[in-house]
Amino acid sequence: MGMNGAGTGARATDKIFAALDGFRIEVPSWGFANTGTRFGKFSQAGAATTIEEKFADASQVNKLTGASPTVALHVLWDLPNGKADVPKIKRLESRFDVKSGSINPNLFQGQEYKFGSICNPSAEIRGNALAHLLDSVEIGRELGSKDVSLWIADGSNYPGTQSIRKRIEWMEEVLAATHAALGPDQRMLVEYKPFEPAFYHTDIADWGMALELARRAGPKAKVLVDTGHHLQGTNIEQIVTWLLHCDALGGFHFNDRKYADDDLTLGSIDPYQVFRIFCEIMTSNSPAVQGIAYMIDQSHNLKGKVEAMVQTVVTAQELFAKAALVDQQKLSGLQQSCDLVAAEETFRSAFWTDVRPMVKEWRQARKLPSEPLESLKESGYVQTISSERGARNANSVSSYA
Repeated sequence: MGMNGAGTGARATDKIFAALDGFRIEVPSWGFANTGTRFGKFSQAGAATTIEEKFADASQVNKLTGASPTVALHVLWDLPNGKADVPKIKRLESRFDVKSGSINPNLFQGQEYKFGSICNPSAEIRGNALAHLLDSVEIGRELGSKDVSLWIADGSNYPGTQSIRKRIEWMEEVLAATHAALGPDQRMLVEYKPFEPAFYHTDIADWGMALELARRAGPKAKVLVDTGHHLQGTNIEQIVTWLLHCDALGGFHFNDRKYADDDLTLGSIDPYQVFRIFCEIMTSNSPAVQGIAYMIDQSHNLKGKVEAMVQTVVTAQELFAKAALVDQQKLSGLQQSCDLVAAEETFRSAFWTDVRPMVKEWRQARKLPSEPLESLKESGYVQTISSERGARNANSVSSYA
């Protein structure tokens, strides 16, 4: 398909350059570690086992792509000593020229959370969960991080075993207290997931619940959309549009899935969906657009860690570039006149445009490697870290951290 509705020549290149200059997507520290499924984990020789190695890998991704200057941190896995580890993180930021991104508390791994964390019937356990959240807020403040990203795994597996109503109230109390502790430049992002690990009811099961909890917590609370956290067939771009309309979209955790929360590389199953999401963002006049945190949330059991992350960032850049090519003025007119076929063709033509030559031009103009994956291969970085870390990784497979 040609570039009908997608722009041509210098005009298209200008659109892509402008879009990519403003596009940043955060990488997760845990994406470089030995991780897997609940059934097992396959160790990789080059997997990161220390926070230093995670920063090194994140820095490599940023050098190759020019789009990932921040790395998301997991409090339990990356700062096991809490605030005492902040000076160490600051030294790593300076050493590797990568900043700390979103701060991710852990309210799902401890044995005390068997029946929930912020929704646990035990006031003591809810208090412990809140203390961890407040510590996470303080860590974020000291690191200059904007977002505290909350994924709450709480729920129940059997009808009648928990009071859904009481758990809503407990949740509201803890989230309000967390919001009250936020600094002037901090936000709290509330994530949702329809199931897993809870299978009867999950306490924050969809975007409506997350939106209402964010609203009740306060104006610094927004909703986080994980593209893997939806039931089959869900129209995620419609959810994104509603959240933008409500000035409530805080950010994304990008990954892909075939069945559920599969943690597949972005666009590996449905790149058209990511394109549609980006298109809705680009046509929105919501003030929330400027504050969207684009983040990756993937943990690879089979693909090489660094290679998969570079591949993901590059894919995100290409899909963002495609969305920038949609002739929005023309499309708006066709939508208004209900010219369905012409409207769809105008929309799809941008998706089918091969933007890789123009993205390559952008990289060259910004003095970045023109082919990031090839440059990674040629650099020998993966071979080097596999050799340096291999013996340690061969002897043990770490936890989900």
